[in-house]
Amino acid sequence: MPSVSVVAPAYNEQEVLGEFHRRVSDVMRSLGCEYEIVLVNDGSRDNTLALMHALRAADPHVTVVDLSRNFGKEIALSAGLDHTKGEVVIVLDSDLQDPPECIPQMLEIWREGYDVVYGTRTVRDGESWFKKMTAKYFYRLIKQVSRVDIPKDTGDFRLMSRRAVQALSLLREEHRFMKGLFAWVGFPSKPFLYRRDPRAAGETKWNYWKLWNFAIEGITSFTVAPLKISTYLGLFVAVLSLIYALFVIWKAMMYGDPVRGYPSLMAVILFLGGVQLISVGLLGEYVGRIFNEVKRRPLYLVNRLLSSELPGEHSKKEE
Repeated sequence: MPSVSVVAPAYNEQEVLGEFHRRVSDVMRSLGCEYEIVLVNDGSRDNTLALMHALRAADPHVTVVDLSRNFGKEIALSAGLDHTKGEVVIVLDSDLQDPPECIPQMLEIWREGYDVVYGTRTVRDGESWFKKMTAKYFYRLIKQVSRVDIPKDTGDFRLMSRRAVQALSLLREEHRFMKGLFAWVGFPSKPFLYRRDPRAAGETKWNYWKLWNFAIEGITSFTVAPLKISTYLGLFVAVLSLIYALFVIWKAMMYGDPVRGYPSLMAVILFLGGVQLISVGLLGEYVGRIFNEVKRRPLYLVNRLLSSELPGEHSKKEE
């Protein structure tokens, strides 16, 4: 059996963290392997950090990575991966929507020679129909427009070999869409199907506004398709305007043409203005990301690190 690191970022998850630790520990003990549970506190405002410290005091298999503030789930997940020691690394959501009981199945597939084993959701329990629908079409959209083959209906729940984790640690961009980064590193991969459970306790931290921004982050991180669409739209409007201008000139020369009314003039001006503002906005999204990346700031800062007793070194030195 390989040594296993289980990574779980947490933000205000005091209601579910104890149950998460119990279920993961039961699974790992049944496997009889060396393991660690890497809990990342992403600037929680409740008793999540205190609970993590209590778990670490009672269980030497627990690693606590306390970030200096809230950096967001994607960066918190990266911090957890950076502080793993196991031969294989498993990413889980601390809300138990990804069942730890699937870990033995993932290890069986890993033994077949795959570096990445990722979970594909067949059912998403506990979510509204609108969220299920938007998630479904988002994954299909980004799969079509991205330069990387990002699996559809797949979240962060996956197993990775040590070399896949080390390759992922080389990617240090600030605007992180982890599902795309997981796919970008490549290596032999295989999916497995599972039913995603509802949250075991607590409330989701992902409202629709955050999900919208997350979708924009993913699209702008892995494709320039919006810029191309903006270019094609501008070209189409320019050609259409030229054709209409030639028609107006021809009509005025042949038959004479009275001055058009104010409403039609305003409609054309507002339409062109809207196209221009959308194009400038898309350009601004990409320029803003360039602005943030060139600063070369560290992804995160660690307030305190309590490492498990699992032998080995961390994937990456602390930033």
